[in-house]
Amino acid sequence: MAELKIGRTVLGSCATNCYFLYESGKEDVLVIDPADRGEFLYEKLTEQGFKVAAILLTHGHFDHILGAEKLRALSGAKIYALSEEFALCKDSVNNLSGWSGSPYALTPDEALHDGQNLNIAGIPFQVLATPGHTSGSCCFYFEEAGFLVCGDTIFEESVGRTDFPTGSSSTLIQSVKEKIFPLPDSVKLYPGHGGSTTIEHEKKYNPFF
Repeated sequence: MAELKIGRTVLGSCATNCYFLYESGKEDVLVIDPADRGEFLYEKLTEQGFKVAAILLTHGHFDHILGAEKLRALSGAKIYALSEEFALCKDSVNNLSGWSGSPYALTPDEALHDGQNLNIAGIPFQVLATPGHTSGSCCFYFEEAGFLVCGDTIFEESVGRTDFPTGSSSTLIQSVKEKIFPLPDSVKLYPGHGGSTTIEHEKKYNPFF
């Protein structure tokens, strides 16, 4: 596999990190959590010669999914989410989209499952179910590249909120300990908000652990 690269753009009222992953010299790109700017992302990626191969969702909160429908319509790419998160994506109350003033419901195309290994556009990765922030939160582990896109499960020296619908603090802590911390310490974490960090750093300095 060619060198896998990851880019980030911060979008929306909640300063959500949208990530795009691609191999050097290739046009296909995976978009993770398109926030509320699907058309903007499509235009910018197209201008740079990229073709959206898939839209991956770490969870179904409005600030991560509002742009997904537009990006799907423009690119023709499928939307992937953990099977347990479909209900939240479709629920405009529990996905908190009312906060944005525009109730929004989304139906993903493909259901993902814990431990599932995928290869989309030649990019291999594994799905890790990490419930807690929501019941269907997940992370995407790109083992060969040494990084994990972790949504709102864990942040730099913090964790995601658990006081929203389907959240659970005890479940979130368990998810991090059982699914994220067993990965190599060198794995870089790319969260849904804020800066990147590493598993080693979070083991040492995250006050929740």
